[in-house]
Amino acid sequence: MSAASKLAPAASPFIAADVGGTHTRVGLVRAGGPGESAVAVLAHRKYVCADYPSLSAILADFLAGAGAGAGADRVAIACAGVVLDDAVINSNLPWRISLSELRRELGLREVLFINDFQAAAHAAQCMAPGDSTLLTPGVSDAAPGPVLVIGPGTGLGAAVRIPFRDATVVLPTESGHTAFAPGGAREIEILRWMQQRGAHVSTEHLVSGPGLVNLYDALCAIDGVEPSLRAPAAITQAARRGDAIAREAVLTFCALLGSVIGDLTVVSGAKAVFIAGGILPQLKDFLDASAFRERLLNKGAMRPVLERVPVRLIENEQLGVIGAASWYLEHANEA
Repeated sequence: MSAASKLAPAASPFIAADVGGTHTRVGLVRAGGPGESAVAVLAHRKYVCADYPSLSAILADFLAGAGAGAGADRVAIACAGVVLDDAVINSNLPWRISLSELRRELGLREVLFINDFQAAAHAAQCMAPGDSTLLTPGVSDAAPGPVLVIGPGTGLGAAVRIPFRDATVVLPTESGHTAFAPGGAREIEILRWMQQRGAHVSTEHLVSGPGLVNLYDALCAIDGVEPSLRAPAAITQAARRGDAIAREAVLTFCALLGSVIGDLTVVSGAKAVFIAGGILPQLKDFLDASAFRERLLNKGAMRPVLERVPVRLIENEQLGVIGAASWYLEHANEA
């Protein structure tokens, strides 16, 4: 189905969903009116994916809840991965997603898909300054040009927003699947430990929520210590209590994120970077003590260029929902 040709007029409310490996956020949305933001969120709910047998069950619950979705028969879904032959290809979801099955099971007129970080890139242009935290003190103004949006969550997603005439073009990526590049002897040891468990060690194997657990496990193995922490939140809490290996895992995570952001900024020519939530809001107090900034800048001759690139952390639970809705509305207006 062609997204642009099948889109209905955008004036009436519709459903926008941000589907992740751990949580799915669903909103009833419409185009913003005078004095409102570009997307008005009328209702919003967060679901734990493991508590439901399918995405269809989550959407059915939202549509039935308190009349929130009464009359809404269009759904825009933001999710990591790509659509192949009607199915969403994603290794982090607890269940399979078929767009045609969703449409049939829920009696929907339209079910449209957008990559989650493509949606985040659309949402970033809708965010107010108060929705973000500047991570590069003294570097707040961005030159005109591409914008990188990246986020470590259940996986590692990224997209590039490119200005084009009076609009923007958003390029989705699968950057989380690129090969992990260590930046020192300790990280080489981590890579070797990871290689014992799989031929391809991707960036998101270490720079993501599960990646923080992998870092902790690797450091425990290297130091000959039995791992006792099994979740990112537990590792972060232990790091704050002074647990040496947990703290090293968190600081290494921050350093690796900086390195990845620097690499993607150089590749994309981005003039500004937005980190879209994920696990980082829980770790942001570790950034200053880590090598995040130095690793971001440590790109040889490109250092002076990167020193002028502002980096902001977006902290808005509705980011993916707003992004999916913004993308839908932009295409509806073109239809």
